Amino acid sequence: MKTEERFSAAMGLWEKRLVRRFTTTGLMGLLVMGCAEYLPISGGSLEGRVSPLPQSLDKIAQDNIIQLETRADEAYSVNLWVVEVASHLHVFAGDNKANWVEDIQQNSNVRLRSGDEIFELAAVRVNDPTIFAAFSDAWEAKYGNRPQNESVEETYLYRLGARNP
Repeated sequence: MKTEERFSAAMGLWEKRLVRRFTTTGLMGLLVMGCAEYLPISGGSLEGRVSPLPQSLDKIAQDNIIQLETRADEAYSVNLWVVEVASHLHVFAGDNKANWVEDIQQNSNVRLRSGDEIFELAAVRVNDPTIFAAFSDAWEAKYGNRPQNESVEETYLYRLGARNP
């Protein structure tokens, strides 16, 4: 192969890589801008109207994504999936000891945002295999797949409920 042909082939490969890189970067930018509320991106203090937890959790449980805030001193919030099991909302970190999980281990008081309402709740880790099995079924019914790790001992599942006075 002549030097000219090798140079042309190399330039063609370089151009393809450059176009692919720009396309990927552009698509990722559009995804983040248009779907940021669906990504597990952390933020600060939640804004909205503080409301008492309703008797029926149906409206909140129908949300695909809720926002959960931990750490009252320096608010940390994250977007999470939520399901209702046994008349309680549940959030799940899988086997990932995420920042919000560590925060809850220090202080169980959390705030949940659904729509423009904020609910002040307490989070309690679920260790009951029966509740975890019901949660896995509800998760699959709502989101179309089961949790990747279904070991109640290895994962972080939290039941959200009213705070103790």
